[in-house]
Amino acid sequence: MKQVVGFLFIICSFPFLFFISREIWNEIAVAKTYEEQIHNEIQLPEMKSQLPVTMVDRNGQIFSEEYVEWRQPLPLKEIPEVVKQLFLLSEDQQYFEHIGFNLSAITRAVVVNSSEQSIEQGGSTITQQLVRMRYLSEEKTYERKLTELFYAYELEQMYDKNTILEMYLNEIYFSNQVYGIGAAATYYFQKPLAQLTIPQMAFIAAIPNNPSLYDPLIHFDNTKARQERLIDLLAEKDVITTEEAQSFKQEAIALNLKSKIQQYPTYSTYVMHELKLLIAQNDGFNEQLQKVQTKEEEQLIQEQINQKFNQLLQSGIMIETALHPEKQTNDEQQINAILGSGSLQASAVVIDNTTREIVSLYGGKDYKKLDFHRAYQGTRQPGSAFKPLIVYAPLFETTNYTPNSIVSGGRFCIGNFCPQNYGGGVYGNVSISTAFRHSYNTSALRLFQQIGLETGFGYINRFNFKSIVEQDKTYAAGLGGLTYGVTTLEMADAYTSFIDGTYNQVHSIRHVKDKDGNILYTWPTERERIWSEQTVRSMRSVLRDVVTSGTGRGLRSNSSYLGAKTGTTNDYKDFWLAGLTNEYTTAIWIGYDTPKSMQALENDQIHFSIFNTIMN
Repeated sequence: MKQVVGFLFIICSFPFLFFISREIWNEIAVAKTYEEQIHNEIQLPEMKSQLPVTMVDRNGQIFSEEYVEWRQPLPLKEIPEVVKQLFLLSEDQQYFEHIGFNLSAITRAVVVNSSEQSIEQGGSTITQQLVRMRYLSEEKTYERKLTELFYAYELEQMYDKNTILEMYLNEIYFSNQVYGIGAAATYYFQKPLAQLTIPQMAFIAAIPNNPSLYDPLIHFDNTKARQERLIDLLAEKDVITTEEAQSFKQEAIALNLKSKIQQYPTYSTYVMHELKLLIAQNDGFNEQLQKVQTKEEEQLIQEQINQKFNQLLQSGIMIETALHPEKQTNDEQQINAILGSGSLQASAVVIDNTTREIVSLYGGKDYKKLDFHRAYQGTRQPGSAFKPLIVYAPLFETTNYTPNSIVSGGRFCIGNFCPQNYGGGVYGNVSISTAFRHSYNTSALRLFQQIGLETGFGYINRFNFKSIVEQDKTYAAGLGGLTYGVTTLEMADAYTSFIDGTYNQVHSIRHVKDKDGNILYTWPTERERIWSEQTVRSMRSVLRDVVTSGTGRGLRSNSSYLGAKTGTTNDYKDFWLAGLTNEYTTAIWIGYDTPKSMQALENDQIHFSIFNTIMN
């Protein structure tokens, strides 16, 4: 009878055993899935949000910080022992004993939460918290908790305890977009972590437990109360004495909040633009762009440049620049005052002749960060200020003409293109110097025809003009008539070739360094010879004549040399000045964002006033 009962029991057990075995295999499959996820996704945790990008001026002083989240990672050896104890004692007292998770703590949490079917009780180790910050959500489900355990165990197999603790202390959130204990010290007290007092260390250590509840800017009293509990815990575990604890709790906490440094937005905005140009230059993207045949290929390369740019920003770089802070401040203030309160706008660039570095920039009146930057984004017709680059310097370079050579100032047409001189003047034979300093259009066109379009544009193409297109290859370009125009920065850049005949693209960035001080990027220093010494002498002579007895009378400088060229476009919509002293090269544009006639302002010579201010 017993055998029959036993046989029947076994038969009846088959469905149950089948169900159990199926669930076991399901669990094994899930576990394998988690294992695959772990091997695919667990990597050395890196900061997922950008580290601060710091810009310094020529004196090494920080003038701009670019960041969304404030981070300042520290190696574990630079984190005071008392800070480590504050977190170990309050968050994970068995940290150096467990394997990534603490079974007894989890059991207690399960018992407490079982009646509510939730994960409200803690039980998380420091390793689990790091995993949650790095890989997982804050969702309170048992499935997420199980995944967290797998990840925590795997992380402990890959890295030692000190490495994980360092990651954790640099990753935890301290409210107000502040991440990491080092960043918390500088954000809340503007001091390095090691210089904080123990009460200050305990105060910021109180925040991560609940960044909303313990946000010291909103709930200061809550933060202070938890700080005192942490100090008592230090005393309880004999890290400090009871007497020290009482004294520490009495110390007043005075916050000294760090604000993001955002000086000279005109300059810093351009630096970020130039950084992309530097990446494209040094990483070979420019060479790839020269070979593209379709818009899709060009777009793909631009996306690669942007990706490299964003990776660089996230890595915590320092950008050393040529900014002259006093000059930048003075130039901005003076130009703003000269322009007054109306809608008239201006842009200006000042370049150091020795280094070919941009020392100051003016991108528009009362410029705000990331506004439209008229110095490098505003393309406008250059008028006669373009003639030295496309007509006169190429003429002196490729022919036997000199400033004393003769050219007619009479009427002249090429096809249907029949420009007039200013005021409709008709002149006979004059010296090239005379034609240049009075900006005779008919003379410039005659000379341009003599050298030819290929020669003129051959030299223009050696500079950094980005908006000149194939359709511009007409004789109208000799008088500054272009499809889109040029920028103030491009004009100043090209005029540096009249310093000594050599050319290298001007720049604001000296070095880009990583967070350890290693140089990542710098501009090449080699200069290309564009003009012979004789051409340079001729150009500097005719540019000087403009100032002494031509359209540039009224310009002044305390330098031993001053030469410039003016430019006025059709209907007086743009006024230009480009020129140089022995110290600086500049280009200046004034006009309205929506072009309109400035004939009523012609005699005011506002661009002259700007030139005289920024070049002295």
